[in-house]
Amino acid sequence: MEYRTLGKTGTLVSTLCLGTMTFGSESEESVSHAQLDRFVEVGGTLVDTANVYSGGVSEEIIGRWLAARPGAREQIVLATKGRFSRGGSGNELGLSRLSLTRALDASLRRLGVETIDLYQAHAWDPLTPIEEALRFFDDAVRAGKIHYVGVSNFLGWQLQKASLLTQVNGLAPIVTLQPQYNLLQRSIELELTDVCRNEGIGILPWSPLAGGWLTGKYQRDSTPSGATRLGEDPDRGMEAYAKRNAEERTWRVIDAVRKVADGRGVSMAQVALAWLADRPAVTSVILGARTVEQLDDNLGAAGLHLSEEETALLTEASEPIVDDYPYGVAGANQRDRKA
Repeated sequence: MEYRTLGKTGTLVSTLCLGTMTFGSESEESVSHAQLDRFVEVGGTLVDTANVYSGGVSEEIIGRWLAARPGAREQIVLATKGRFSRGGSGNELGLSRLSLTRALDASLRRLGVETIDLYQAHAWDPLTPIEEALRFFDDAVRAGKIHYVGVSNFLGWQLQKASLLTQVNGLAPIVTLQPQYNLLQRSIELELTDVCRNEGIGILPWSPLAGGWLTGKYQRDSTPSGATRLGEDPDRGMEAYAKRNAEERTWRVIDAVRKVADGRGVSMAQVALAWLADRPAVTSVILGARTVEQLDDNLGAAGLHLSEEETALLTEASEPIVDDYPYGVAGANQRDRKA
């Protein structure tokens, strides 16, 4: 396992992160604990969850794992999130001081810890002034309830505004962004990656395998079947599946991943993860496995670095199709210094 700093902090985290959204839903507690054991065994340190994963059960499962293993808390960097409601009143939703106070205290109780290492805003809140949320995070750092502040699913202008406000007002800085990012979804490169590089914010990509597409388990123009999420629940996400299936770019990317994997003698998942882990500003890639076997395969990407030729092949095949101003060629021509 390799390690990088958590954004511009001095805290080191593993370049692969254990995501726990499956805990308590697709992975029963014994399997979840086995995943945590395996992850720590190979040197993994960053564990990510959220107050709404499995209705809070994910945090409870992690809490019981920590309680049963003396010293485990010191081995991991623990991350969770607040913003979305677990089904309560309106004030349990959003980034208001009231909502976040309740969410953070509840997460601390479920996890059975005194401090959360990385506490993240799960998404932007259009009703709450971002200054209110940022001051809450700063107060939580000063109170010792959290060590670092992160955000998830922000747009470029939202992240830039929030980052600048922490600097101007002397508040705890935003150290990480958790966005969807993979070979089939590279839209964050239009603005967010530049913001992260300029501000020293580390990227923690979620859905690095694009919901399983980059593992090669889906076939062109065929209905998902077998031990896949869509195969077991055909009504789940079939519209999105059909749209992606119909895009030629999807199969161009998958073919490129398969070519590199075959040449390397590794799995397609490991190739996709390795490409992502070495993208600019990426700190740690969040793995989402249902079984220990799936996790083991993903962990095979630890320390795997592709050649310049392999990287170029994947990058070119997955180049986002953007034609509209202010992006694409038209926008780039307006911003260059050639004229």
